Amino acid sequence: MRVALVLEYDGTRYYGSQRQNNVPTIQEELEKSIVKVTGERVGTIFAGRTDQGVHAEGQVAVFETNSSLSVDKIIKAINFYLPEDIAVKEARRVREDFNPRRDALSREYCYHIWNDLTRSPLRQRHALLVRRPLEVEIMNEACKVLKGTHDFAPFASALDGLRNTTRTVYRAGTFREGSMVTCFLEANAFLPHQMRMTVGSLVRVGLGLGDVTAFGKLLDAGKPATAGPAVPPLGLFLMKVNYPGDEI
Repeated sequence: MRVALVLEYDGTRYYGSQRQNNVPTIQEELEKSIVKVTGERVGTIFAGRTDQGVHAEGQVAVFETNSSLSVDKIIKAINFYLPEDIAVKEARRVREDFNPRRDALSREYCYHIWNDLTRSPLRQRHALLVRRPLEVEIMNEACKVLKGTHDFAPFASALDGLRNTTRTVYRAGTFREGSMVTCFLEANAFLPHQMRMTVGSLVRVGLGLGDVTAFGKLLDAGKPATAGPAVPPLGLFLMKVNYPGDEI
């Protein structure tokens, strides 16, 4: 059977979601746990690749198994073997041709900024500290520019010959709750470092180092890697991957 897992993880000590040689990754830890549960060495497919230090609340991964265990027992068993900073939140049997990357309609990311004069020991691993006040309303105006279908090459890096840099952003915004400022984007797909470079540009707008007009011109120019600078990965979360109907 083909099983889809919804994963939550703290990416602080991992070199991203995708397996690499000689460094810890989310995929490696998950596949090691599956072997211990099913006795099968299987490959997993992830809905999206998260970089080193990036976290997730709703990453989706799929694997094939001949195990007779129920889905509920698979969740409990895999979680038993996973390290404390990775957990399976949900699991579901899916159709045999389901592909979590190809079949996704959209991905939702958010980035947390701790906007205060004083650092927060409880949040410093998961939010960027910005001590100068951010003008969230102006940042939100800039977010409106991002909505729709555009060439997002200016907000990406390491394109590595990627031919199509057009993406569609369905939702974009910035809001504040106390000292925490959160930027969020939902898009059909994301370019490398697109979210981090977008937030970097939004922070500049919020600090008065740029305005909404200049932000829009940056997008319209289409020149690769001209936005940013990219914020560090610690505040970035893959929140959810959306699929048709009730597939996941």
